[in-house]
Amino acid sequence: MTTVTGEGVTAQAHPLRDTPEHVPGRWRALSALGVSVVLAMSTWFSGTAVIGPLRTAWSLSPGETAWLTIAVQLGFVAGSLVAALTNLLDVLAPRRVFVVAALGAAAVNTAFAWADGPGIGLPLRFATGFFLAGVYPTSLKILATWFVRGRGQALGILVGAITIGSASPHLVNALGGLDWRDVIFVTSAATVFGGAVTGLAVRDGPFPFPRAKFDPHQAGGVLRNRGVRLACLGYFGHMWELYAMWAWFLVFSMDVMRRRGDAAPALASLATFVVIAAGFIGCWLGGVLGDRWGRTRTTALAMGISGACAFGIGLLDSVPLWLMLAVAILWGISVVADSAQFSTMVTELSDPAYVGTALTLQLGIGFTLTVLTIWLIPVVRDALGWRWTFAVLVPGPLLGIIAMLRLGSLPEARRIAGGRG
Repeated sequence: MTTVTGEGVTAQAHPLRDTPEHVPGRWRALSALGVSVVLAMSTWFSGTAVIGPLRTAWSLSPGETAWLTIAVQLGFVAGSLVAALTNLLDVLAPRRVFVVAALGAAAVNTAFAWADGPGIGLPLRFATGFFLAGVYPTSLKILATWFVRGRGQALGILVGAITIGSASPHLVNALGGLDWRDVIFVTSAATVFGGAVTGLAVRDGPFPFPRAKFDPHQAGGVLRNRGVRLACLGYFGHMWELYAMWAWFLVFSMDVMRRRGDAAPALASLATFVVIAAGFIGCWLGGVLGDRWGRTRTTALAMGISGACAFGIGLLDSVPLWLMLAVAILWGISVVADSAQFSTMVTELSDPAYVGTALTLQLGIGFTLTVLTIWLIPVVRDALGWRWTFAVLVPGPLLGIIAMLRLGSLPEARRIAGGRG
């Protein structure tokens, strides 16, 4: 792993050729972190999963419904920017940051169960996202200290676990028989257990990043690194699509099933869980391909497939339901298959002392873009119907593909995936 500054490659740290293939304890660390983030990230979409009951209980307008998800995104952005400007993940022990953040997310998510309307509910969803900014990037940095060889696959599995955690409220909701507050309580308890797993069973690996000094200027310098900048542009294109799909697929599937006469909310929730959770397969495959074939090509391929699904899914509302859901599952697999590879590239290309700062800035800007597309989807749906709504997400993957093809042609690509680009 090396530092790429400006136009070229400079300092080196933990070169791939000198790293042992088998590091004792690394798969145990991955398993523990995977369990932890599955549990801790369950609070992310807990509000989205109970949109149906909340629409009735709080008399929500379509705009207020969208803000239940947008508030979490904005909170995550705010938390990421605070972490980046303070170099939080590079100055403090990441494991402690994870535990405190998980407990904070559980506390404010629990308080959401007692909210009586969006006036209180939206700030609490914002606070949930704020605390989760200490969970997501932190888990990536901790795991990166265990893996140099196979890092793309390892981070892919971890992001796959995060994907399942994000999808889990839909499964809880699909099981039925629970009041919406019970769904909130279950996800809050899961987040507490997730923090406990990291606190008790996870430690830093044998390839730690250098401990940094507080330097707020590092946040601004991240994107001056050409390789990191292109990796981030790819990630931004990916994020333009991802969370809008995750946030609105439930409503899309409910509307499609209602028109077909299959209006069971539980069926739509189950379908949404399967589609989103299928991303675990994509994350794992993306990691394997990224390590063996190259990250820039793998991410470009994933975005090509997901962009095609985004363009075509709305055209399938009249085909057999199983066929539409098959395409939706392919979309769920491909839409997140590239996610961990962008983060892995940042760990390979950025200053080792400020990897945490680079990751949080990448995530923070990416999640800012999700606010726009989550807001945009219902606006386009009201104007054009579902047939063409998801097509507005296609420019994101196209931008990402261009950025990845450009990065793959540069000298910096030699520092990615052991020289595979």
